[in-house]
Amino acid sequence: MPLALEFALSHLRVRRRQTLVSVLGAALGVGFFIGIAAMMQGFQRDFVARVIDVQPHITIKDEFRTPLPQPAEEAFASGAVELRDLKPIDEVRGIRNARAIVDSLREFPGVRVSPVLTGQVLLRFGAKDVAASITGIEPENERFVGTLEKDLTAGSLLALRTAPNAIILGQGVADKAGVRLGDTISAVSPEGVALKMTVVGLFATGIVATDNFDTYTLLKKAQILQNRPNVINRIRLKLDEVTTASDLAHRIESRFGYRAESWEEASRNVLGLFVIQNGIMYSTVGAILIVASFGIFNVISTVVYEKTRDIAILKSMGFSEADIRNIFVLEGFVVGVIGTLVGWLIGYGLIALMGSFHFKMEGFVKVQGFILYRTPKHYLISGAIATATATFAAWLPARRAARLNPVDILRGGG
Repeated sequence: MPLALEFALSHLRVRRRQTLVSVLGAALGVGFFIGIAAMMQGFQRDFVARVIDVQPHITIKDEFRTPLPQPAEEAFASGAVELRDLKPIDEVRGIRNARAIVDSLREFPGVRVSPVLTGQVLLRFGAKDVAASITGIEPENERFVGTLEKDLTAGSLLALRTAPNAIILGQGVADKAGVRLGDTISAVSPEGVALKMTVVGLFATGIVATDNFDTYTLLKKAQILQNRPNVINRIRLKLDEVTTASDLAHRIESRFGYRAESWEEASRNVLGLFVIQNGIMYSTVGAILIVASFGIFNVISTVVYEKTRDIAILKSMGFSEADIRNIFVLEGFVVGVIGTLVGWLIGYGLIALMGSFHFKMEGFVKVQGFILYRTPKHYLISGAIATATATFAAWLPARRAARLNPVDILRGGG
């Protein structure tokens, strides 16, 4: 065993109670970091995975990101122009030349395309009226873009083709209306068009907003119901490379003019909350480790004060400043390493404990317990932070110990 390490261990053994408190402080910081990180990142990764899985990666909408400029503003771009009593053009909403755009998008590598028509509808079953969003799809395209077929709990996607006026409901919509598979309901659009529709499927994604409001029917049936023949107001895209969604959406919007919204942009508010969550997590655990580092600083400072004469004797025997400094730095390093090992056990236990809890909760998504993300990265990060913090806390008094003048100490003792 190196002599410096032997001295460090002997100092820590002498002050066992203070050493134990310092080790526990570092261990709790490491353990809580692992537990909290597993819980928060587990929920975040599950939510993002569900959003990426359920929603299209890019949605092209029948709208423009910025309003088109008025002719007067273009004619007098540098002048002081005020427009009053503007009368907007009453035109049919929808993507113009949608089929040509769809054909162009299908030429992009790694892109699958599904044109749809979305709108609002009132579903009536007996004495119950339920407001919902209805999406007209082409099943052959939708099965490669969305997860509707995988999320079906009853019925089939292709039944939209085989049954007359068929509709697929989210489980939440069906529960609110009291509808079961095979029931016939009335669908009334804001245009006043009403259709008798047969429920041929039920789906559940686990995302509450989707299950409680979304319904699907054939594209042609949706166009009839909304009184918008041959109109498409959304083009949904699924990509092989999810990370390229933002860049590709920007390219599509620049080329065709219509607003192209990536999944990151659509979920920006929630993803922003995740950043705040991570900040709170790191701040809380960082505060625990800082408190633990004060304990380590106090222990090492006390040892330096008590071992002043020993330091003088060691220097007179030929120990250099670096040797003295290494002794006390090693004390902090040893506390950090032991605290890390104990903290890993605490973190593992916390994760096992949280994984044993089972409960039902509905928020953004439906969960039945803590969603935990287990990764060695959390252990390595927490261990590195705890060891570095403990070592730095010991370095401050160690530097002062190394600078002590042995002559002055021995004279003062005499």
